[in-house]
Amino acid sequence: MFKWGRDIGIDLGTASILVYVKGKGVVLHEPSVVAIDKNSGKLLKVGTDAQKMLGRTPGNIVAIRPLREGVISDYDMTERMLKEFIRKSVSFRLFKPRVVICVPSGITEVEERAVIDAGIQAGARRVYLIEEPVAAAIGAGIDITKPDGHMIVDIGGGTTDIAVISLSGIVEASSIKIAGDQFDEAIVKYIRRKHNVLIGERTAEELKIKLGCVFPRSEEQTLEIKGRCLMTGLPRLFQVTANEMMEALEEVSERILENIHSVLERTPPELVADISTNGIVMTGGGSLIWGFDKLIESRTGIATRMADDAISCVAYGTGKSLEWINHMQDGTINLSRRRQMNT
Repeated sequence: MFKWGRDIGIDLGTASILVYVKGKGVVLHEPSVVAIDKNSGKLLKVGTDAQKMLGRTPGNIVAIRPLREGVISDYDMTERMLKEFIRKSVSFRLFKPRVVICVPSGITEVEERAVIDAGIQAGARRVYLIEEPVAAAIGAGIDITKPDGHMIVDIGGGTTDIAVISLSGIVEASSIKIAGDQFDEAIVKYIRRKHNVLIGERTAEELKIKLGCVFPRSEEQTLEIKGRCLMTGLPRLFQVTANEMMEALEEVSERILENIHSVLERTPPELVADISTNGIVMTGGGSLIWGFDKLIESRTGIATRMADDAISCVAYGTGKSLEWINHMQDGTINLSRRRQMNT
């Protein structure tokens, strides 16, 4: 007996891609990186294997991130990467799958069309889009169908999406291109300025994960890292403290806080009252920086908590939304503005 291809939910993140297959759960979680041979144009590696090549490739091989700040920056590479990830996730199918892809809430019509086209070209029978904060709320276990206000702060790799959700729709939202990548850049600049040492993207990310904080820690912590001394050009081993990391990340975290305040200011009073009762929920890999929930709580006076499995929240929400593909409730799944015919 033949079955239609399994429906798939994809969290198309700047830093990583998660694929949810209906009936199986999250089956793939890999970095959004591809490695290609510049001479032949051949795709060499995708995901984890390609990430290991970042900053370590010879002249003819280039490792790139085809998604920047939450949107497609290299259409061809995104299509090829998606095709490879869909192939890995659904090993054998007689029919093309229907795919729900998660996108930032501030996406433009042109960017939206690029995502839809890339999904179709990568092997989807039909593509639907769902906004990141809505998917994050569903994945965090919030019942978004009730007339009750909930605030979601989703800090990803390329964008931070802040939204107030009620009755399955977004009431107020802000999508800013300030997130995990900007934290990494801030660390690189700070280390260069403070220690006169140049470190790479991966070292900065390691520092962010192991030592990064945006709220004072009760105990001082340090980490020993290596970089290239800008004075001598030679390798140098030195120590970085948690207080230095807080100083490095202060400006970026302040900009996220400003946007949270801005969204709250625009939110109707009744929903603000709901949010003060329900609290603020944080999702996404960037929210895992130590003390972010404490910082938001101290500035807003609203209880703030981290969602369970914050990194996979959006993917789980996208996966759960597959249940509604046939009904497509307004405000939950947005059918592409350009109708796609079944193929």
